[in-house]
Amino acid sequence: MNKLLATLIAGLFATSVFAQAPAAPAKPAAAPAAVTTPAAKADAKEAKTDAKANAQESKTDAKENAKVTDAKNDAMEAKTKAHHKAVKAKTKAKAAATEAKEDAKEAAPAAK
Repeated sequence: MNKLLATLIAGLFATSVFAQAPAAPAKPAAAPAAVTTPAAKADAKEAKTDAKANAQESKTDAKENAKVTDAKNDAMEAKTKAHHKAVKAKTKAKAAATEAKEDAKEAAPAAK
């Protein structure tokens, strides 16, 4: 049992040593990419064109979103103003009705 335990512990130490060893490089360092192929240049140019198109499209989308937001804000403001006017008119009408009732009450006892 002691020998088995000693063998297992020795095996753990051995695996920990191999686990800490740096990995061997799979391939040597690549040569500098000083020489580019026409296909690579074409791909780079296409990527640049796509990036410009995407930027232009995002600008257009941002402008459209801003216009929609402005329209929504204007509609909300108009709705708020209309509501305020309606409340004001309703309050004024209630005040006039109350005043008319009071005038009618004052006039009624005087008529008796």
